[in-house]
Amino acid sequence: MNDEHRDEFRQDDRRRLDDPRNVTRIVYGLAVLCLLALVADFFYAKHPYFSVEHWPGFYALYGFTGSVGLVLTAKGLRRWLRRDEDYYEPPERDEGVEELPGRNRDDD
Repeated sequence: MNDEHRDEFRQDDRRRLDDPRNVTRIVYGLAVLCLLALVADFFYAKHPYFSVEHWPGFYALYGFTGSVGLVLTAKGLRRWLRRDEDYYEPPERDEGVEELPGRNRDDD
């Protein structure tokens, strides 16, 4: 494979979200959609069950608070459930120790 073909492959391998400008556009687009949903909250009739549901933007605040709570809970659980890097790897075998014939060490 020559260098020209390799460079062409690298350019074609880029994805849409590899460009930081596209990620920024998505973030701003989502922010605009959230603001539009918040503004729309003022223009429809609500039929609340609880009095707190009368507040404008209650569901936006409730959803944001719930999401932040989930993230913080997940971070706490991560610290509690974290394992060592080699937790799932089998222990290294000693080179000087011979195994008995016909017996598999993983059967223990």
